[in-house]
Amino acid sequence: MRLSSDELGQELGERATLVQFSTAFCQPCRATRRVLAEIAGMVAGVAHVEIDAEERLELVRRLEILRTPTVLVLDAGGAVVRRAAGQPRRADVIAALGAAI
Repeated sequence: MRLSSDELGQELGERATLVQFSTAFCQPCRATRRVLAEIAGMVAGVAHVEIDAEERLELVRRLEILRTPTVLVLDAGGAVVRRAAGQPRRADVIAALGAAI
């Protein structure tokens, strides 16, 4: 599975992209947003894109997103290399980025 910048509504990162599917009232989504934004700020070439699952139902269905937060790690070309549901640990996200870069 590959995602384009048009589908995400934002440019892909030069090295990798962290895509977060969230909903408005999801408490773990807020913590996930902070962790992913912090990592994207620390690692050069990594972008963080947050998508409102309720506004993008067609994409949610196509990617079979079943809960929020769900995080996808994309490589530089937009291919999904890792996927996780629930609030990720910082160390796990960094390890997943290592596989994508």
